[in-house]
Amino acid sequence: MVSDTNKEPRNGVLLFGATRGTGLELARLLAARGEAATALVRPGSDSRELQALGVTIIEGDAFEPGDVERAFSSGHFRAAVSSIGGSRAEPRRPDVETTRNIIEAAKRHGPRRVLLVTMIGAGDSASVLSEHARKFLGPVAELKTQAEELLMTSGLEATVLRPGGMSSEPATGTAIMTEDHTVMGTIHRADLAALILRCLDDTTTIGRIYHTIDPEIKEAPPLQRGVTPQAGERKP
Repeated sequence: MVSDTNKEPRNGVLLFGATRGTGLELARLLAARGEAATALVRPGSDSRELQALGVTIIEGDAFEPGDVERAFSSGHFRAAVSSIGGSRAEPRRPDVETTRNIIEAAKRHGPRRVLLVTMIGAGDSASVLSEHARKFLGPVAELKTQAEELLMTSGLEATVLRPGGMSSEPATGTAIMTEDHTVMGTIHRADLAALILRCLDDTTTIGRIYHTIDPEIKEAPPLQRGVTPQAGERKP
């Protein structure tokens, strides 16, 4: 059953990957301006910060199509945002499977507006990664490329944001998004969340893929510099 698109969205934005990082920062921004949000949260995950923000919690796993369907059918949303990541300690990457589940559920229930966070190095930006970064991120970049292709060819109102290196420092307000897919840089998660919100509000971003960096941060991301990540460190 497809939602009635003539209705005013009651449940704001549907979030995937919101218990930490960029997704949590986006939930904070939505709450600050009084917009409702709902998040699919894996059972056992710490959702206390989301609950404190007033986010509606639906327990489920984005790997499970039925759980994703349940999240989409729980309300009438204006957009869905996936910033699901993974870590080196997790053998099963979420990129392709969860994106496919989100696309199929969005087609059936709405909304048609879907935003996906991937990484610089995916798709036509593969050459931007240094040799060292490619050693560690090459397989991840390939999966994120597949996820991008699924969304961009889905017929949905899609936008992809590719961050470079990410950190959890406070927002600077100087981050940018660009369609120059040759640029690499670093961005704070809080600034990336602000750019996602800008895309949510701007229909001209539909159908586009952006690199997101902060040009004021002059130091290259650690992997670009040849720094080896620690075991268990989260990947984009």
